[in-house]
Amino acid sequence: MALLKETATVLGNTTQYGLSDAVKKYTLRDTGFMPTNNGNFQLERPLDPNSPFNTAIKLKITVGKELKTLKMSVTSADGLHPVNIFKDEKNAENVEQFNFIINHLIERDILVAQA
Repeated sequence: MALLKETATVLGNTTQYGLSDAVKKYTLRDTGFMPTNNGNFQLERPLDPNSPFNTAIKLKITVGKELKTLKMSVTSADGLHPVNIFKDEKNAENVEQFNFIINHLIERDILVAQA
């Protein structure tokens, strides 16, 4: 596997992620990415495994409109502060939910992982 040119990761995670060469705009929309006003695609998912409606830590992923750039973050419920879910055992359920979402995006040829 070639090294990814444009990679992103979240605070505390050692794995780098990049966009798959096979990513398509319709696949982004099919998996829940919403177009933003400037043409980018953004996915926001809560990391609370018990209820998706609780205000909880959330994962935000943004893909540039040209499908070349990627930004990822895990933030507080208000979206203003980065959160490291990997540093504390009490966040094990959040990490499990994070991995579930990321693995789904890898299966759909949106993301590729690079250790």
